Amino acid sequence: MAVLPLLLLLGSQFLCGRGQLQSAGIELLTEAAAAWQGSLPCAKWDCDCAFHKQPGCCCAADGMFQLEEDSFLRIKDLMRDVMSLGKKVQKLTDYSRIAFEANMNPGGPQCFGPFSTNVPIPYSNVTLNDANGYNPSLGVFTAPCAGVYVFSFTVHSCVLENESLYYKVQLMRNAVVEASVWENNREDFEDNANHVVVLKLQRGDQVYVELMSGRKLCTQQPFNIFTGYMLYPDTGDYMY
Repeated sequence: MAVLPLLLLLGSQFLCGRGQLQSAGIELLTEAAAAWQGSLPCAKWDCDCAFHKQPGCCCAADGMFQLEEDSFLRIKDLMRDVMSLGKKVQKLTDYSRIAFEANMNPGGPQCFGPFSTNVPIPYSNVTLNDANGYNPSLGVFTAPCAGVYVFSFTVHSCVLENESLYYKVQLMRNAVVEASVWENNREDFEDNANHVVVLKLQRGDQVYVELMSGRKLCTQQPFNIFTGYMLYPDTGDYMY
């Protein structure tokens, strides 16, 4: 049984690199290993590696390889998460300033309308157009990216005494009515209305305000205002 303590003593020096064995020590360790009968009491050690291959702590090689593999997979997952977060941050910063404000041209005709069909209101006097989402030629806002937006519109009309206020204006998204305001009475010769709407848009969705057929907006046209801005982007849909 004297061989086992010798194996353990010399093996610990040989495996763990605490010192370099002389040739005689290596030969003695080799002879002791060869003379041993039965299985070696190595526990979790890789005995074949320890006694027949390179010196050093190779008995822990399997554990080290597994640790290296686990670390690599973890770093790979972290890199993927960082890249995903970076795209979301970029989207937040790139589209953090989407806003517009426009009103009707004060130099236009006395009345806008009436028309035989519904007509988008041309808010051609633009005072704000960050990200250039609003087209003053068409009076249409096109969403640069997906997200939640806030829109508001103010309608104002004034007629002569004994005339009837007669307008109906509606906010449209992709040709679908989202909100509307109207007036039809002879009691007032001047009136205004306001509406605020929150909409979730996809990239390319179009929002505009239109005047219903047969209705009109008269005088003080700059009081007719259309505004919008992005409340927050849809970071789950990286679309650009």
